[in-house]
Parts: sequence; structure tokens; C-alpha cells
Amino acid sequence: MTTLTQNLLALLHLEQKSEHYFIGQSQTHFGTRVYGGQLLAQSIMAAANLTAKSLHSLHAYFLYPGDATAPILYHTELLRDSPSFSTIQVTALQFGRQIYKAMLSYMQPEDGLEYQTTAPEYPAAEQLQTEQCYKHQLAQHIPAQFRNEFMQAFAIESRPITLSNPFQPQVEDALYCEYLKTHEPLSQYLDSNKDVPAIHQAVAAYFSYYNLYTAAFKPHGLSYLSEQIMHASLDHVMYFHRPFRADISTLYEMRTTCTAQSRGLNFGQMWQNGKLVCSSIQENLMRQI
Repeated sequence: MTTLTQNLLALLHLEQKSEHYFIGQSQTHFGTRVYGGQLLAQSIMAAANLTAKSLHSLHAYFLYPGDATAPILYHTELLRDSPSFSTIQVTALQFGRQIYKAMLSYMQPEDGLEYQTTAPEYPAAEQLQTEQCYKHQLAQHIPAQFRNEFMQAFAIESRPITLSNPFQPQVEDALYCEYLKTHEPLSQYLDSNKDVPAIHQAVAAYFSYYNLYTAAFKPHGLSYLSEQIMHASLDHVMYFHRPFRADISTLYEMRTTCTAQSRGLNFGQMWQNGKLVCSSIQENLMRQI
């Protein structure tokens, strides 16, 4: 039987059809729609084939819901290739329609000025229960129609810090924090020549999406399960500041600064060993119905 980490790596493996076209498979995590983190991660893997430089930023738009039961065709296009920078556009298509588009910027590594904001202080990951443990504690209170999907184990190990019950949401600060990493070391399944930065960046992009707009619901006493809200991700941005490993616990602190005009704006910071390694931004739709 394959592990959750093996399933994740299989998801990141794209079949190359030509120099600029790749096929990615889908996994059904949250109903029949493609999980947005999958699109982010697979687009990183597709673009990595076109350059040896280091990915430092990704700007993506979710155009239409994807079908999680069907493969996805990725088209890559090298827009700029200079000695310092390369820019690659990735378009995801299903049934002839563009469902996602991203611009990825790569840079030749170089030394420069160093600064970061103060790292937040939270309990260590080892002191916290996993998300799956909390799910089992809530199991008897979960409505039958949500139980199977809610109890499904996620591809990434999560250890929440600011946990709340999505079935009984309350008004809280617009903040959500958790530790994230793969369930097993990636080196357990990857040869040294395949254990490359792009894999870790793709995994980080995959889990960056998971709870990023959870914080937007908290000041309203709502959650992603609230029936009076229709929600969807509109775009997603990632910045990669320093090298890191996705199989080492990463603190992910997420905050919402504003909800207005049926949208929420969310910011995330990923910390590993006291270093700020990634930042994320996402705007989400949160329309009252």
C-alpha cells in the first residue's frame, strides 16, 4: 500500500508529452473540484523543466473550477531568459478550456543584503497534536453528510496551533497558525538527483493553499463549512526567500488584513529553523448567499 507521501510525489510527477506540454493527474481531496494547491504545485514542476535557475516568485490566477476526476494539460512558455532572470508562463487546460494561469520568475542565486522581521513565538511542533487527532476528537459531532470527506487524511501532516471547530465557528482574531511537513522524509522515496529544490517548493505551494483563507472567516464567526457563504480562491502568490526542506516542520502563520466587497485578503509566512523561507498572498471570494 502506498503512503500519503508517495501519493503526493506521484501527483507531482508530470508526463512530458513534448518540450512545452505536460500531463498531470488529479486526486480528489475536497469533492470533485481540483484542489488549488495541486495546480500551484504541478505548475512549478512543469516550469522547472525549462530553466536551471531558482524559483523566487509565482503569481497565479484560478480561472475556472477544475475537474478532479480528469487529467490536466500544462503548457509552458519561456517569456524571458537573461543571465540573471527567467520568466515562464504556465497555463493549465481541461477539455480545451484554460482553468489556471501562472507566471513564475526564476533568478540565478546570488548573495546580497539580509534582513527579516522577528520570528513569531509559538509552542514547538512536537508539543502539538496532529490535525488528524483533532478530527477524531470531533468525529461524533460531524454531520453525516460531511463525515467521510472531513475525516480523510490530508497528504501533508498538519499540527494546528490556533485550532477551532469548523462546525461550530465563533468570532475570533483573523489569525490561523499550524506546522506543516510531509508525513515521511522525501529522501526516503527520492534519489539524490531528484531530491531537488523544485520538489520542496512544489510541496510548499501545495500546502500553502490548504488553510490560507481560513483566517478570513474567523472575525465573522464563520468557517469554510458555513452554509451562508459561497467561497473560492481567486488568485495566489508565493515568494521563495531561502532554501528549505518541505519534510521538516514549517511554521505557517496566516493573517487576514481586510474583508470587503465579498473578498478577503490573506497573508501567510512560512518559518523554518527561525528563518523566513516563504511568503504567500491570496484573495478569496466570500459571498453571502
